[in-house]
Amino acid sequence: MFEGMDVPAASAGAPMHPCSAPPASAPARVQEPNRLQVELRASDLDSLLPADHRARLVWRYVEQQDLSVLFDAIRARGSAPGRRAIDPRILFSLWLYATLDGVGSGREVARLSQSHDAYRWICGGVSVNYHALNDFRVGNEALMDRLLSHNVAALAAVGVIRLVRVAQDGMRVRASAGAASFRRKGTLKEHHAKATEMVHSLKEQARENPGQAERRAQAARLRAAELREQQLAAALARLPELEAIKQRNGRPIDKARASTTDADASNMKMADGGWRPAYNVQLATDCASQVIVGVDTVTAGSDMAQLAPMVQQVHQRVGKAAEQWLVDGGLPAHGQLDAVADKTEVYAPVPQARAPKGKNQGQDDEQQPPAPGSQFQPKAGDSTAVAQWRQRMSTDEAREIYKDRAATAECVNAQARNRGLLRMPVRGLAKVKCIAWWYALAHNLMRTVALAPQLIGWGTGACAGAAALT
Repeated sequence: MFEGMDVPAASAGAPMHPCSAPPASAPARVQEPNRLQVELRASDLDSLLPADHRARLVWRYVEQQDLSVLFDAIRARGSAPGRRAIDPRILFSLWLYATLDGVGSGREVARLSQSHDAYRWICGGVSVNYHALNDFRVGNEALMDRLLSHNVAALAAVGVIRLVRVAQDGMRVRASAGAASFRRKGTLKEHHAKATEMVHSLKEQARENPGQAERRAQAARLRAAELREQQLAAALARLPELEAIKQRNGRPIDKARASTTDADASNMKMADGGWRPAYNVQLATDCASQVIVGVDTVTAGSDMAQLAPMVQQVHQRVGKAAEQWLVDGGLPAHGQLDAVADKTEVYAPVPQARAPKGKNQGQDDEQQPPAPGSQFQPKAGDSTAVAQWRQRMSTDEAREIYKDRAATAECVNAQARNRGLLRMPVRGLAKVKCIAWWYALAHNLMRTVALAPQLIGWGTGACAGAAALT
């Protein structure tokens, strides 16, 4: 059958085996990657995420919320002319998921909505831009306040929140303003006059040269000049408040300074001991469940006057105040203790008694140090609430209860830091308050998944909740 076929000559030695290796000089044949090849794959967005993905959890939660106020504000109705609005549930879900994901930039969320599977799934093919995202994030403070109240009420209804013990703490968050932007009154007035003059000049130029070619550039310059004028006017308007603080602390009022970029920001002492422009975010957390029940943002660096307003807020939100209220040493001013005496018991460290000063500045006689535990004894000027607070904190039971403050408040603060609450991405107190609300809602959503997933229809097993928490 094989007659006539040429038989290859065998090399010296043994005959060549069919599976023998080719010569080493021959190039190896491999399958090289080709990443420029266009592939067409038939897949839907829903198949990109597993059934227990966090994006699905966020959408499930948002679907169950009453967002009628957002839909009522949409002007595109029926057959009336106008472009269709973006579904508010998409914008709400994007920011809630981005907060959990540690993303705080509207531009970054818009980019991820084109490239990241989870963000693409939330959008569902709807195109979003960073202007719409940024406007939505800071324009619904009342809605987020109401949603937090509903969330807390629902958790209280199923027994997750009992408000036996609440821990309150202030967290100073860096403002979007530089330390060099703070100016005194004389400099602010000078800069404001120049900014006002610039606005008038640009308006005159726009009227004299209404050409189409430069109209857009003129409008941009005018917007920048008007923004600068508004920021300087806001800084001048806040100066009386800052001067009053200086006067109250016994310092010259002419040393008061306000920021020209974020007038509401205040110089605060941070955790590392340095002074920077910041906001004071106040969080009240239920100790048993670690659910946030109260949120506020103030421009004062001290927590001294924040106890009573937070107790009142929680009382209005839940219908009652906590039986025990745990705060650190910066909160229990005597007036604040009197204000909340009929609502809750305050647990806070009592400062050590100071040694009395001599009558003469140069007196050599040694003063007797205060006796141990003397700070717990009621003093002559103490009110009933302050005297009870001193006596209460002298007991071993109170010291054991107070241990829950750090275990609760510091844990919640750390989780907010881990989610990106290190620097405010917006300017102005009203917008900063909205950022704090987003973090509170995101935190409580994950606590709901862990403690009562049935409230949002997120399964009943532990696997669903564990997957969403990762």
